[in-house]
Amino acid sequence: MEPYVAVALQPSFRAVTHRRDIKQNIDSIAVLMGAAVWLSAEFPVRLVALPEGVLQSFNDEIMDRPHTDYLERVAIDIPGPETEALGQLARQYKTYLIGQAKATDPKIPGYFFNVAFVIDPDGKVVHRAAKNVVAYIEGSATPHDVYDKWVEVYGDSLESFFPVVDTPIGRIGTMICYEGMFPEAARGLALNGAEIIYHPSAAVNSVDKGLWELANRARASDNNCYVVAPNSGLYHFSPESHDGLDVTGGQSMIVDYRGQVIAHHDPNTSSWAAAVIDIAALRHFRRHATMRNWLKELRTEIFRPIYARPVYEKNAYLKSPNTTRAERIAWARTGARRVFDRPARPGAGAPAPRPRTTRKRRTSR
Repeated sequence: MEPYVAVALQPSFRAVTHRRDIKQNIDSIAVLMGAAVWLSAEFPVRLVALPEGVLQSFNDEIMDRPHTDYLERVAIDIPGPETEALGQLARQYKTYLIGQAKATDPKIPGYFFNVAFVIDPDGKVVHRAAKNVVAYIEGSATPHDVYDKWVEVYGDSLESFFPVVDTPIGRIGTMICYEGMFPEAARGLALNGAEIIYHPSAAVNSVDKGLWELANRARASDNNCYVVAPNSGLYHFSPESHDGLDVTGGQSMIVDYRGQVIAHHDPNTSSWAAAVIDIAALRHFRRHATMRNWLKELRTEIFRPIYARPVYEKNAYLKSPNTTRAERIAWARTGARRVFDRPARPGAGAPAPRPRTTRKRRTSR
């Protein structure tokens, strides 16, 4: 497989209150994508990645909108008109395009999910995956929130929760924003075959303190995957706003399979980070490297008990999707108690030290 260039776009975007507003953001993406492909032609550009939020913004989270209201007014279908417009860009530039949207699931009606999708160079959606872990500010449903329904429809295999698409440019898996802070998300993708992991976006409290770069490099190194991590540019909080706010901090980046940053864009401006992806080198490293090649040495049997006890409530959305931010915080606090207030189990941990014996002091006669 020949090397190629991947581009992590960093576009500015405008607030969306109805799905008809999404077009303005796609128009901005089209201009930036044209410039990025033109100026990043060290090798053919075969992959372009969009940040989270640049289609629909984050007004659902900021305004804490009821789930059913957002479902009716803003959530999109995938495939649908929006992915068709992005598909035209993929066809025009002959690239794969990875994006994110709050979207319906035709097999589980009545909910919207935070979905990553992959469009191929023919403009066809070839992959979609729901975000598995969301922060309390986000009202999107996750597979775990409707766990019983999800398993009924999709099963409970690795592919059910961590799907990977095999393409001519490598095997692609996706995790979105907060989800990427959990090592299990990237590990599930890697064990399902992922070679490239898409990980958009983060906010300033993670980016400016270094957690964003730390997570991207760790997930790449832990699993010997490329991580393509676009973050957004300025956020215009209303469709008419002239002044965009820096709520993400930018720092779009691409990290290689050894955890090294190979592309990085510091300022929060409409720009991009671009780097050469060499899947043949990654595959050679995975098969032949002895050091820093981690997956081959997993002791899976001893890790299994780590997750034997439940922490966060499953099926939390089955009764009603209109959960409140306060309810989601309460579930997280319950999880904290389950983790940190657990009594020590008898026999857990290292063996107890042997009791010391006291020798009688010998006395002279």
